[in-house]
Amino acid sequence: MTRRVQVVEPTLENFAGHCYSLVASLCRATDVAMDIWAARGAESFDFRAECLVHPFFRRRVRLFQQLGLYRRLIREDDPIVITTARRSDLILLNLIAPGRLLQNRVFLYFHWFRESPKRFRFLQKIAAHQPNLVIFGTTASVVDLFQRAGFRYVDLLPYPAPPAAERDGDVAFRRLLYAGAARRDKGFRQVVDLVALLADRGERIPIAVQVSPEHFGKYDMGTIEDIKRLRGIGYAHLELLNRTLAPEEYAALFSGSICLQPYDRADFRDRVSGVTLDALARGCPVITTAGTWMAAQIESPKAGIALESVTAESLLDAAKAILGSYAGFRTSALEAAWARNRETWTPLTRLLDL
Repeated sequence: MTRRVQVVEPTLENFAGHCYSLVASLCRATDVAMDIWAARGAESFDFRAECLVHPFFRRRVRLFQQLGLYRRLIREDDPIVITTARRSDLILLNLIAPGRLLQNRVFLYFHWFRESPKRFRFLQKIAAHQPNLVIFGTTASVVDLFQRAGFRYVDLLPYPAPPAAERDGDVAFRRLLYAGAARRDKGFRQVVDLVALLADRGERIPIAVQVSPEHFGKYDMGTIEDIKRLRGIGYAHLELLNRTLAPEEYAALFSGSICLQPYDRADFRDRVSGVTLDALARGCPVITTAGTWMAAQIESPKAGIALESVTAESLLDAAKAILGSYAGFRTSALEAAWARNRETWTPLTRLLDL
């Protein structure tokens, strides 16, 4: 029987978050057959016909389901790819395999990993018990962490970026944009403060704010109050995006926009943002926080502005600075996207050996 790649992405339920674009990118990167284990209620995605989606995971019992699924898949011969790996995946894999897993059977893609002495000792323990796990990291710091912990097979796999748009002539500025899940660590409160400032000053700058939650319809603490405050501001040039958008609708948001990403510096120092890549690929300049992964993506060429201090006033000043030279910033954003290595799955696909 032909082997199939078993892709595990428990939070893939709809087009929200990064999961859909990540799995879609993997499907495009190879022509091998895949079984994609997703959340219950997963929609019918437009993956290749050979990529079958299995709606499987329920949020409340997800860890127990993962344990059972991993136990079953390990007994079979197919390679297992965990596209958004977490600490819990390492725990579960070690539980079901008291002996060492075979080489090139399990591939874990870590987008980030919060380091602490306790967590580092945990990684050292797993590395000693399961030396054949194959680890991929989105950034050099993630790779370095797992290598220091003693994992044998660790490689860099930059977060896959969407294809950059072609130069399609001048695109005029349309609006400011906050895209993606509404979350405090992504600066949603500061964006609400910005809308309030625009209203207080009688500005007429259009702004669109996506207020959909991330996965499973869940908001983080405080965001519900932020959304209530946003709705009550009464800024005439505000557009609220209340629902999860289809990929083509989401992509269209960035054309003619300035993307607001006032993300928390500590949480996103070296943490990848798919929104940044989506914005740059469509020529959308970015305003973000200095000292973050997002800031590093826009520094050269100058595809946006990184702020040392993120306030409503500094966001507005940065937006007006970009507005003064929007065409130049847009060109720089496209150049940043073109310079980035697209479809970066080669380190994984060459090991699958199907």
